[in-house]
Amino acid sequence: MDLIKDIDIISAEEAQACDYKTTPDENTGKTKKLYIESYGCQMNFSDSEIVASIMKENGYDTTSDFEKADVIFLNTCSIREKAEQTVRKRLSQFNQIKKENPDLTIGVLGCMAERLKENLLSEEKIVDVVVGPDAYRDLPNLVAVAEEGQKAVNTFLSREETYADIAPVRLNSNGVTAFISIMRGCDNMCSFCVVPFTRGRERSRDPHSIVAEAKDLFEKGYREVTLLGQNVDSYKWSPEENNKARLNKKEEEVSQVVSFAHLLEMVAQVSPYLRVRFSTSHPKDITDEVLHTMKKYDNICKYIHLPVQSGNSRVLELMNRTYDREWYLDRVRAIREILGEECGISSDMIAGFCTETEEEHQDTLSLMDIVQYDFSYMFYYSERPGTLAAKKFEDDIPLEIKKRRLAEIIEKQSLLSNERNKLDLGKEQLILIEGTAKKSDQQLKGRNSANKVVIIPAGKAKKGDYVKVKITDCSPATLFGEILEINPALA
Repeated sequence: MDLIKDIDIISAEEAQACDYKTTPDENTGKTKKLYIESYGCQMNFSDSEIVASIMKENGYDTTSDFEKADVIFLNTCSIREKAEQTVRKRLSQFNQIKKENPDLTIGVLGCMAERLKENLLSEEKIVDVVVGPDAYRDLPNLVAVAEEGQKAVNTFLSREETYADIAPVRLNSNGVTAFISIMRGCDNMCSFCVVPFTRGRERSRDPHSIVAEAKDLFEKGYREVTLLGQNVDSYKWSPEENNKARLNKKEEEVSQVVSFAHLLEMVAQVSPYLRVRFSTSHPKDITDEVLHTMKKYDNICKYIHLPVQSGNSRVLELMNRTYDREWYLDRVRAIREILGEECGISSDMIAGFCTETEEEHQDTLSLMDIVQYDFSYMFYYSERPGTLAAKKFEDDIPLEIKKRRLAEIIEKQSLLSNERNKLDLGKEQLILIEGTAKKSDQQLKGRNSANKVVIIPAGKAKKGDYVKVKITDCSPATLFGEILEINPALA
């Protein structure tokens, strides 16, 4: 997730909440209307753009009003119980709409659909279509089946599907930043996580299609792309895969194995005016080669999301993270040595994992002090059915202790974020303007290289401009600056 919360006031309940987005209004003359609510991570938001593209080719415009929709899709998350509860509550709210419009088709897509499969149809009577993350090409057929009065399910997990040939419809786009999915699935079997079961095995997308998408976005006025994967550092494309899955026979053949570091460089070379970000990195896989590539190109943002989950080695072993505390700290040292102290680092934290002791919780807090995270996504442990942890361990930490430990982690992060932001005071930074600030139309918001939100007076700058600013003030979640120069030379 890429939304920075006001971490100084966030509650334990809010920390468990699930980010969501809805479709915008699109009127291109299509005969039917599609409404999508997307929950969870950036990958889900990116998938909804693929879904919208597939449905657009089959006669649908998107709408922001579900009451006007012919088809409603909920693109779901299963990473925490709270996320699934949110979707179930939303389905119950659609009951009345379904009664008033029996022809309305309601579908559940994504990870929750993959995890529960046919059970969703019996548990949620108003659901007509259940589709997993690898079966979106089949959506028009499944909707047609539902329109004939039958329930439709496709939760087949593929070892090859990457949707590389589908041009996403940029939902809720600000016209400046965009996601590019570079791989799908996950081979890491973290004991707390359902993703390997809901998104399948890792598959890397053809690098030429990724670069082509980046070029197309830049030509359309976008100035920042985020390369997405459950674990981008394990991206790998080989000549054998290229020959097997190439979509265009005239396309240049890959003559060598393409690693993530190589891919990152290929995208960075599209233009010095195209910023490049990526998420998410697994601590066991991020290499010095990636860090040196980041250093080599000014337009590769100096920010790394490096989830630690716990600061204690025993707990990390129970989580099956395949690294210990010292390995993680060594990777952080490498980031600081190669990219400097100003490189932004964020993390994910889980409070109250199975058997976690008070001393082990303190290890997480002490690791946070050492790393000095700029911000974090923080949750208490939620047992997910079917995961290795659910099968092997008892969820034995009382909820009140989980919430108290989470509150301590949140408080610690708020202090760290504030101190990290204070280091930026008086510095000159380059930001990319993404639009108007939420609190005032007299202000603009952008992000610096370290992924921090910077608020500036509107002035003459506009969305899509690069602006050199001087940081004058800060809060734990936001920097404030004054304009020094608009669109300075970058190359």
